[in-house]
Amino acid sequence: MKAVRVYEFGGPEVLKIEDVPDLQPEQGQVVVGVRAAGINPLDNILRMGIPVGEY
Repeated sequence: MKAVRVYEFGGPEVLKIEDVPDLQPEQGQVVVGVRAAGINPLDNILRMGIPVGEY
C-alpha cells in the first residue's frame, strides 16, 4: 500500500510517498478501500509550519 508521509514542515517537497504494509484489521475492525482522497486546506497550512492563529 502507498502512503504520503510528512516528517518535517515545508512545502510540497516534504511530502514523501512510501510503501507501507497493508493494514491487518483486528477483531471487530474493518479495512475500507479508498480510491481517491483529498487534503484538508488546514492540513496544508499546518504542514507549512504556519501557526493556525496567524492564518
